[in-house]
Amino acid sequence: MTVVATVGTTHPLAFAGLAFAVLALAHEGVRPVCVVAGVSAQDALRVRARVAIDPAVIRAQFDALHDAAVDAFHVGALLCAESVHAVTAALEDFAGVPIVVDPVLAASGGDALGDDATRLALRDALFPRATLVTPNLDEAGAFLGRTLGDVAAMRDAANELVACGAQAVLVKGGHLAGDAIDVLADGRTTREFVSPRIDADVRGTGDLLATSIAASLARGATLAEAIEHARRRVRDALACGVPFAGTRVTPFGYG
Repeated sequence: MTVVATVGTTHPLAFAGLAFAVLALAHEGVRPVCVVAGVSAQDALRVRARVAIDPAVIRAQFDALHDAAVDAFHVGALLCAESVHAVTAALEDFAGVPIVVDPVLAASGGDALGDDATRLALRDALFPRATLVTPNLDEAGAFLGRTLGDVAAMRDAANELVACGAQAVLVKGGHLAGDAIDVLADGRTTREFVSPRIDADVRGTGDLLATSIAASLARGATLAEAIEHARRRVRDALACGVPFAGTRVTPFGYG
């Protein structure tokens, strides 16, 4: 049995967050397990409330995972610096297990999910533990203190974030005009993944990309193979999104 652990914050409507990740991983054919690091109350428009879980409870959940023989981790939204440090420390016990970090800084509606201390903790503490970090343009720009407006800027940003300690960084260019381009850097080479743009808006595509990469790495795929597979899943989601609770979501075969 292939097991992938997802770590992050709940979303009551499963547009994103832990419930979404569990659905996405199950649809990949792997066994999902999870660590709840935060709880949010949000809908299609705004975040109504959010609270981080006590770091000791986060650590206890990680301790409970040892019997599961986790093959990969996906880490999503963390709500405070204390949560980031708790997750980082707990991951030390899983040496050699791939870790995909999706550094979510804001909800789709624009509301912040963490403060400056959270952002710094992600960059300085968690990134050096990551096999891959998958920021979008806004997130990569926030970590580096500037706006990214083209593919050249994405290349520079990916390489600079690798220098922060991550094994590899995939900067997602979904919000740029033209073809959909993501840029991967690993400290040795820089590579672009390019596909025709699908003109659609579906929630959770960033979570879908990161969880799909984690599932592929858990099954033994190379990083490039995992990214190609995940990008295909995102394209399918964009083409097949369905209306739900005031937005459009990935169907995952239900309904």
